[in-house]
Amino acid sequence: MSLTLDALKIDVNDVAKKIVNGIKEYMANIGINRAVVGVSGGVDSATTLTLTTRALGSENVTALIMPDPIATPKEDIEDARSLAKMLGVKVEYVEIGDIFKAYAKSMPIFNPNAVKANGNLKARIRMCLLYYYANINNALVIGSSDKSELLIGYFTKYGDGGVDILPIGDLYKTQVRQLAVGLGVPEKIAYKPSSPRLWPGHMAEDELGLSYSEIDL
Repeated sequence: MSLTLDALKIDVNDVAKKIVNGIKEYMANIGINRAVVGVSGGVDSATTLTLTTRALGSENVTALIMPDPIATPKEDIEDARSLAKMLGVKVEYVEIGDIFKAYAKSMPIFNPNAVKANGNLKARIRMCLLYYYANINNALVIGSSDKSELLIGYFTKYGDGGVDILPIGDLYKTQVRQLAVGLGVPEKIAYKPSSPRLWPGHMAEDELGLSYSEIDL
């Protein structure tokens, strides 16, 4: 018998409760109650930010928005800002374009046509910024990769893969969308097509060659 998407249905309230309690327990065990979340305007980071805020309180959470002026649509920035405002968390905004240009200027081997290498560099710049904000605020970096991405290796090593804890790391992408809606994340974010935004027009399912509903099954 072939699987259908019904096999991926979750009890949203139960899952949210378990993840929130898991974040609380993890943070309590290491004696840190502050967190930094990179927020892109997509479903994974929106869900992660919402869960983290429920666990720690808005006063202990910082949303770091790090757009690339070349690849990040204005809609994503607006969605990230509006969600952070809705949750009442502190927002820090760092455009990474000038940082990337500084890398490019400093590297004799820089190749402007190396799309994937340059995209991965941008992901690693973002993680450097997240850890800097975490370090100066005695906070942890809360990652937003989901199980679909982890199982197929769809992340940047030492980029979005370099974090302290992954609250949604055991949920497939289609389950994250269910959870997002249940948590009150705006549907325009919950159902937005996924994209790492590492280069202009970058869309996850186009790059992967399959939809997440196919991948998850």
